[in-house]
Amino acid sequence: MNPVFRQLSAALSSGSLRGTIRLGSNDLRQLLAFTARPVTWEPHRRYCCFEMKPKVYVTRNDYARIGLDLLREECDISLWDEGYPVPRDEFLKNVAGKDAIYCSLNDRIDKELLDQAGPNLKVISTISVGYDHIDVKECKQRGIRVGYTPDVLTDATAELTVALLLATARRMFEANKQVHTGGWKSWSPMWMCGTSVKNSVVGIFGFGRIGQEVAKRLAPFKPSRIQFTSRTDKFLTAEDLNVTQVPFDELIETSDFLIIACSYNVETANLFNDAVFSRMKPSAILINTSRGGVVEQHDLIHALRAGKIQAAGLDVTTPEPLPLDSPLLTLPNVVVLPHIGSADIETRIEMSRITACNILAGLKGIRMLSEV
Repeated sequence: MNPVFRQLSAALSSGSLRGTIRLGSNDLRQLLAFTARPVTWEPHRRYCCFEMKPKVYVTRNDYARIGLDLLREECDISLWDEGYPVPRDEFLKNVAGKDAIYCSLNDRIDKELLDQAGPNLKVISTISVGYDHIDVKECKQRGIRVGYTPDVLTDATAELTVALLLATARRMFEANKQVHTGGWKSWSPMWMCGTSVKNSVVGIFGFGRIGQEVAKRLAPFKPSRIQFTSRTDKFLTAEDLNVTQVPFDELIETSDFLIIACSYNVETANLFNDAVFSRMKPSAILINTSRGGVVEQHDLIHALRAGKIQAAGLDVTTPEPLPLDSPLLTLPNVVVLPHIGSADIETRIEMSRITACNILAGLKGIRMLSEV
């Protein structure tokens, strides 16, 4: 920079022009030429904090737009441009060299995929509260951070759980079918009678955020007791909600409605099997909005056919989607939903935002909104 210009710049920066700045003829010509240039103003722009934009792989194109827009501001995105899960071979082929992965519970993240991704991979964020599809142990060993979306879907899932319980107990889907197929002939005093929640014993297996919200929503239906089993002591929570913590054996043997609201892990996998169904009340109704793998599905089908339990309402199955020839779909005492526990618009939008924010935070080395 010209020494005179440097002197002028320093004076302007200090807020003071006191003193004398000596200009030669050449200096004067340069200053006049500089000040004669037109001044242009650019609109406000947001600049990326990364020197080079990180590369993020997104496993489908129908996540709520807010999350993808947030990522596009600071990252280079490549995605499986379809509204269904990316096929395994495509996932493996396109994940190499990526810094982050935006995925869902449909996408298996295991050692093979992590090897294919390579050493650049720093963050995996799933748009789900469950993360059993991710090999978290392997990720931790490689220093890969894992984000998820708890809390935000609690209310939506609790609402769906209550709706599924009522639909199953009052035989709503079965009755609706009779309307469409001509089975509705006239009013009949005992036709399509279901089971009332009032004066019943409601059992909840797993008493985390969702289990507690389910209990709050069922209390106004006036069951005689709400009880639960949890891996951890919830005595204070139980007192606040006027519910009772009981051993697992008591839960399965005394509940008229048994709601599964636990996480899926090695301890809960196939926990609800023939041995459990054989000890439940023949009039009991099973509701599962957690994970399909918590229930041994073949044993459940047998229990429903044999009358070991009265009915089942399922938002989760094994596998998903459920094959059209599954025996579950032939049973009149079963309500099956396509895993829509968190499927309200506001919840899914917020889940997308959190998933993207987890990725951005992980890439910047700061605290995620929700990290495993």
